[in-house]
Amino acid sequence: MSYAYLFKYIIIGDTGVGKSCLLLQFTDKRFQPVHDLTIGVEFGARMITIDNKPIKLQIWDTVHTLPLSLPSYASCDALSRLVAGQESFRSITRSYYRGAAGALLVYDITRRETFNHLASWLEDARQHANANMTIMLVGNKCDLSHRRAVSYEEGEQFAKEHGLIFMEASAKTAQNVEEAFVKTAGAIYKKIQDGVFDVSMSLMESKSDMQSLVNPEVLVPRLLKVVVAAANFLICSMASVCVSHVRCCIFMLPSGK
Repeated sequence: MSYAYLFKYIIIGDTGVGKSCLLLQFTDKRFQPVHDLTIGVEFGARMITIDNKPIKLQIWDTVHTLPLSLPSYASCDALSRLVAGQESFRSITRSYYRGAAGALLVYDITRRETFNHLASWLEDARQHANANMTIMLVGNKCDLSHRRAVSYEEGEQFAKEHGLIFMEASAKTAQNVEEAFVKTAGAIYKKIQDGVFDVSMSLMESKSDMQSLVNPEVLVPRLLKVVVAAANFLICSMASVCVSHVRCCIFMLPSGK
């Protein structure tokens, strides 16, 4: 199917905020409550119409793999190998920022820490993406308002301070999911009409990055490094937990009196 414009989107935010669920709800109109952890990037696409023009949205659900807070037992040698591996993989995912016309920056309204990490995500996006990229801040899981940890006003204020569009949504009930993607596209379209954003140059950057990323000589060694580092870290983590458990048991042994 032909289209007038192709907009590349990225979806960013902490693990577990519902990025993949938002993508699935928008592209397939369904909610998948149990979703495998995304390793790297998931892809989706859908046609929409703006101003009677067909526009294709090409959506990349990316994952920031480096932990923002590390467990107490993370001082083992495997951690350094994990960080090295994740930084290597992070360099891959960063390439997906380039050429993006729009981004959905997502947090979970029931998890305060995901909101607290928004500034870091925003800094990363603005460092690696086009300066005129349109960013929509999405407070996901608004269907769980009884468990709310971040107020609507706080999200609205953060968006206002950083020049973002804002709305709360629910990937589960589909509330505002369509609106989040379409409103972002509308803002991108207006920038194109106003001469603020050059979508053709954006797509050239994206195509160049994709050609380098799909090159096995570049991608495979990086992925292997991530897998090996993650395996080492998990083994070390399990060993640390077992040691802590044994120490706890020894501490709780009766004194013999």
